[in-house]
Amino acid sequence: MIPAIRSEFRKFFTTRLWWGMAVGIFLAGAAFAALFGFLLTSEAALEGTPGAPTGDATQIANSVYLGGLGVGYLLLLTIGVLQIGGEYRHKTITSTLLSTPKRLRAMLAKVVALLGIGVVYGLISLLGSVSVGAIILNLRGQDPFPSTEVLRALALSLLVLGLWALIGLGIGILIPNQVAALLIGIGVAWIVEPLLNFAMTFWEFGRENIAQYMPTSATNAVVNAVQSSPDEVRLEWWAAALVLAGYAALLSGFGIWRTTRADIS
Repeated sequence: MIPAIRSEFRKFFTTRLWWGMAVGIFLAGAAFAALFGFLLTSEAALEGTPGAPTGDATQIANSVYLGGLGVGYLLLLTIGVLQIGGEYRHKTITSTLLSTPKRLRAMLAKVVALLGIGVVYGLISLLGSVSVGAIILNLRGQDPFPSTEVLRALALSLLVLGLWALIGLGIGILIPNQVAALLIGIGVAWIVEPLLNFAMTFWEFGRENIAQYMPTSATNAVVNAVQSSPDEVRLEWWAAALVLAGYAALLSGFGIWRTTRADIS
C-alpha cells in the first residue's frame, strides 16, 4: 500500500501543475482575505445594515481567513478529476493497475494521496490568508482570533479541501472524458449549485430543508462563515462535515467500485 501511495504523490508532485496551483491558491487566499477583511469590517457590515453579510466576530474572522476556500475547493476538485482523468487520457491507467494488481488497493492509494494533497494545498492557502487577514483585522480594530472556534475552522478547512478532491475523483471516474468531467464538475459547483441555492431563497421548504444539504452550503457551515442573509438555515459544523463526507464517499466510492469491475485495456 505504501509504495502505491508514494507513487501517487510522485505522479502529482513531479509535474509543473502542482506548483502552478500552489501559487494560485496562495494568491487567492491572500487576495480574498484582503477583500473580505475590508468588506466584513466596514461600517455597514458591523452595524448590521440590511443586505450586508451578517455574523459575529468569530464568523468574520473565519470568513476573512477562508474567503479563498471557494477557489481552493474548485482547484482541489480539478486535481481530483485530473488524478484519474489523466490516467484515462494518457492511457497510463493500465500500467498503474499492472504495477498494483489489486485494483481496490490502487484506488485507495489515490484516495489517501488526494487527502494528503488537500492538506498541503490547505496549508499553502492558510499561509497566504492568515498572514494577510490577521494584519487587516488588526488594522481595522478587530480581534484576529476571537475564539478557539477560529482554529477549529482553519483545521477543518484542510478536511474540506481533501473531501472536494475526492468528489473530483469520483466525477473523473464516472465521466472518463477528462474535459467533460472538468466542465461538468466545475460548472455544477461554480454555476449550477449557486443558482439553485439562490432559487431556494424564494421557496420556504427548499430554503429550510434542501439548501443546507448542498455541498457549498455544507462547506460554509463546516467553517462557520458569515451568513449571506439572516434567513439562511445552516447545519451544525459536525453535521455539515458528515454531509460533505457523504458526497465524497458516495461519488468516490461508486467510482472505485466501478473501476474494480470495469474492463480496462
